[in-house]
Amino acid sequence: MLHRERLKPPKYVYPPHEWKFVEKDFYPRFLAQSETMFSLSNGYIGMRGNFDEGRPTFENGTFVNGFYESWPIVYGEEAYGFAQTGQTIVNVPDTKIIRLYVDDEPFYLPTADLLSFERVLDMKNGTLDREILWETEAGKRVSIKSRRLVSLEHRHLAAIFYEVKVQDGKAPVVLSSKLVNQQGEVKDEDDPRRARGLGDRVLLPKDNYEENQRIIFGYQTNRSKMTLACGIEHVVETECPYSFKRQISEDSGKVVFSIEAKPGLPIQLTKYITYHSSRSAPAKELCGRAERTLDRAKEQGFSKLLAGQRRCLDGFWKRSDVQVFVDPSRRRRTREEWQQAVRFNLFHIFQAAGRAEGVGIPAKGLTGQAYEGHYFWDIEIYLLPFLIYTSPRIARNLLRFRYSMLEKARERAKELNHRGALFPWRTINGEEASAYYAAGTAQYHINADIIYAMRKYVNATGDLEFLYDEGSEMLVETARLWADLGFYSDRKGGKFCIHGVTGPDEYNTVVDNNTFTNLMARENLWYAAAVVREIYQDHPDRFAELVDKTGLEISEIEEWQKAADNMYLPFDEKSGIHPQDDNFPDKEMWDFANTPEDKYPLLLNYHPLVIYRHKVIKQADLVLAMFLLGDEFSMEEKKRNFDYYDPLTTGDSSLSVGIQSIVAFELGYLEKANEYARYAVLMDLADIGGNVSDGVHMAAMGSTWMVLVYGFAGMRDYDGQLSFNPVQFEGQGRIRFSLTVRGQRIEVDMKADCTTYTLLEGDGLVIRHRDEEVRLSRDVPSVVCEAVAKNES
Repeated sequence: MLHRERLKPPKYVYPPHEWKFVEKDFYPRFLAQSETMFSLSNGYIGMRGNFDEGRPTFENGTFVNGFYESWPIVYGEEAYGFAQTGQTIVNVPDTKIIRLYVDDEPFYLPTADLLSFERVLDMKNGTLDREILWETEAGKRVSIKSRRLVSLEHRHLAAIFYEVKVQDGKAPVVLSSKLVNQQGEVKDEDDPRRARGLGDRVLLPKDNYEENQRIIFGYQTNRSKMTLACGIEHVVETECPYSFKRQISEDSGKVVFSIEAKPGLPIQLTKYITYHSSRSAPAKELCGRAERTLDRAKEQGFSKLLAGQRRCLDGFWKRSDVQVFVDPSRRRRTREEWQQAVRFNLFHIFQAAGRAEGVGIPAKGLTGQAYEGHYFWDIEIYLLPFLIYTSPRIARNLLRFRYSMLEKARERAKELNHRGALFPWRTINGEEASAYYAAGTAQYHINADIIYAMRKYVNATGDLEFLYDEGSEMLVETARLWADLGFYSDRKGGKFCIHGVTGPDEYNTVVDNNTFTNLMARENLWYAAAVVREIYQDHPDRFAELVDKTGLEISEIEEWQKAADNMYLPFDEKSGIHPQDDNFPDKEMWDFANTPEDKYPLLLNYHPLVIYRHKVIKQADLVLAMFLLGDEFSMEEKKRNFDYYDPLTTGDSSLSVGIQSIVAFELGYLEKANEYARYAVLMDLADIGGNVSDGVHMAAMGSTWMVLVYGFAGMRDYDGQLSFNPVQFEGQGRIRFSLTVRGQRIEVDMKADCTTYTLLEGDGLVIRHRDEEVRLSRDVPSVVCEAVAKNES
């Protein structure tokens, strides 16, 4: 409802480019935002886009996915079953810093006389590049080039190539390469979305040593007892004479290179960086692993790392690219701008997911500490659809990671007096970390979200091995939870009701019969009953194993089936809408007309009880249900529901606009759909939410792909049947993308008047275009043409 582009970078500084995010001048006004945008990651190591010199900085950040410190959650008034232990991702020792001195004068961006400056996030090569020409106060011109990468091929490795050249004279040059553990950085903020400060010392030194041009540090966290090793190694290549010294202390180490620079001769420093973490191995063992990683990196060399990075990204873009072609006369932005924005979102998803093995994807990826580095439902609902159809191996890894939390989910269910398992709303280690149960633990729909994503994965890949093994166990325990949580209500005609839950909309909490939750729970129960029944009938050995793991009784299958068949779904006959929950229609309307723009998001300006009493929505809830389970609603119902809920949705959550856009496309509300699509695609590049400085919005990035594929192209995949109902109108432009379906890859090329489907890999696939069956054969395009609607929106 309320959105605006808060960040409008001047094009002379940030010119659009299809494959790059470019900064043509040092522009401190956007320092905080640019640190996020220039971030690099591989899903395990993440580095904010801080300058090589380590300053100036808004938030100097380096993160290792899943490496956290725990802390006791303190309540003013304790109650049974409250979450007890919080978790916060640790800002690990910074290894990015390389400081330059020429004639003993430091290079410092805010005061340097810059003759030229360019910084580039290269989305084809996976590097952060910078080229500077600096004129010192003594009149010497110094060329400075750097290239940073976080390796997608080698999970524990990052590297920086740094070149200095004094162009027109001799000069003493010093390069100081540092490893610094910055302890005690605490942000005193009123925004609950930001990370809390960890006041005590987090990383306790366990080992540190130096050898030649190498430094290794080993640590253990104070409370969580996780261990970490980090190390740096250097290679210098130059014809200029040089020497080096090492210095090491408890929390910092540096290798200082002193070079007698000669005119025009390059001084090249390659810095190899490694991080290893563990919940069980001692720090000393991790230090040994770090040594081996650095040995291999040094032997391999930077050029091979670059080649490996390019290979990984070539494969990613082959599977995942979405090409957009727009008519500039009908759009506010050029094709280059749209293409840059789309690829920026997809690139950051891959960075966050590529090597996220045995871990999840934090809400901010590894670009900032906001939301404590926690994993939410964002993974299953907003990110997995993209990964399932482009990188199914990564999707499987993420689902296996959820499975690894199952035992703790069982324990959490017991704490809440339930049978089965309850997955945590927000977590790093599998334990519930939400201190506010109304908007945290009460979001039971997390169980059904995980199962929904698993079903989509199995339908798209045919991976029955996963379904019958890990998947069936999750199905049993989540179905048990729903069967235990709900009850048959006489007041609702004997229907199965679920009370005291919170749906996706966190402005309406602890409600009865949230329609989204009931619908998703029903799908969870139906799927569990069908799969377990199939295993029982067709795979007796697997069924015996499942019984052994879960204590399953045959009678439970019928219990789940009955609950699903009798699920209560709120519907108001008079208005023809589905109430978001039993009491939502009776609430007082929020006074939108007299709410100043600076009072949004409401959660930062009004007490929760004030918000809860009103008819106002933080993010798509019932509208999200109409997208995920669209075959459960008629078009008339979708239209009435959307017309009712859309004006009530504040957009205070970045998760909302993408879903609103998809449903608006389906309903033919093209002007609104395109507007919401723009906000979704530009969520970070235009800082729509006003907080991109704290990190990217991973869910919104996932919704960018969904807007294009599910919205614009009209794809649906109910029960694994792929169908397309594209939006086609005069002047709409064109998109082209590919999908991986059961090991086969198809390309979809959609224009205003026709859509072409081509099977690029595989033997044969059947899809649907609107109501028409389309049979695809290898490399034989199938073209479907149709009339174009006269619509200028």
